[in-house]
Amino acid sequence: MSEAFFTEQHELMRKLARDFAEKELTKEVLDKVEETEVFPEEILTRMASCGFFGIKIPKELGGQGADARSYVLVMEEIARVSGVASLYVSSPNSLSGGPLLLAGNDEQKEKYLRPVVTGTKKLAFALTEPGAGSDAGSMVTSAVKEGDHYILNGRKSFITMAPLSDYAVIFAKTDMKKGTKGISAFVVDMHAKGVSCGKPEDKMGIIGCATSDIILENAVVPECDRLGEEGEGFKIAMMTLNTGRIGVAAQSIGVAQGCLDEAISYAKERKQFGTRIGDFQSIGFMIADMATKLEAAKMLVYKAAYLMDTSRSDPTLNASMAKYYAAEVCNEIAQKAVQIHGGYGYIKDYKIERMFRDCRVFTIYEGTSQVQQIVISRKLLKK
Repeated sequence: MSEAFFTEQHELMRKLARDFAEKELTKEVLDKVEETEVFPEEILTRMASCGFFGIKIPKELGGQGADARSYVLVMEEIARVSGVASLYVSSPNSLSGGPLLLAGNDEQKEKYLRPVVTGTKKLAFALTEPGAGSDAGSMVTSAVKEGDHYILNGRKSFITMAPLSDYAVIFAKTDMKKGTKGISAFVVDMHAKGVSCGKPEDKMGIIGCATSDIILENAVVPECDRLGEEGEGFKIAMMTLNTGRIGVAAQSIGVAQGCLDEAISYAKERKQFGTRIGDFQSIGFMIADMATKLEAAKMLVYKAAYLMDTSRSDPTLNASMAKYYAAEVCNEIAQKAVQIHGGYGYIKDYKIERMFRDCRVFTIYEGTSQVQQIVISRKLLKK
């Protein structure tokens, strides 16, 4: 059924990503990433050369000029082998690159987006704050205009790739009295005076892509680095998150497929009481349930990407449905895959242990499952 959503060109993109993941993202490499908490720059360079950092970026900026379906397929295949590697694909095509594609002028895109596509620079997306997670309108980071620049003060938290990035898209209030309508977006030089990072977080999973706070202390940002007009920041962030949620949904079905692969392989090899454990009905039925729910999740994700590519309607509903269901199902499949492995599933020597930790964040970042339920219900109940 998935063939209905994809062309031959899409499938070639899938094959490129799958071949890359299987060749480059070996267990030895990923074990080293877990040990050092550093992702190899040489592999990121090869990912850039394959065009993975510019899948959705226009060709005139060095990207592939491809669509949401191509992005989903690449994300799925990379995540099938490594959740953390898929984050490096996601960022330029989604959260960090999205605001520039939506609201950046030609000069801003050339300056900040092109080097990200080629892998020479990294860009982060900074919306969340210590007191403003799901409720972005409660942010207190301020941007006060003085002449031809803004003075930014505040603290962003849980910012993926912050310690690694050259620039960050930062959302701050230019008018503290207007709530979400007072939020504006800026591209901030991470090496500028007054900009610093907190200590990288010691995370459960997605090891190898550092996450930290971004601290702004009288940071000077030129007016020319504001994205769009004042007050448009919240709209830019929410539109960007539509693509971001598709990306997390694709990560989810990718990791879930990897977990299912591991569970099936182990159930065929492991013997107890003189027979393969997969031949026990309890295990066989678990695998049947995992595979069925994964197929349903894939259809939601593929449909959302298809509609994003072909429909002029608001993609928010389908993107939220895909993110919500795929992330929840991925966690369920990972949990069952660990259970099928028994005691071995709890040991770091087995890939399933890492996958189980990696996928836990999928129901949390880029809008929790509960936020997706709010979005979905409001869309359906809207008068």
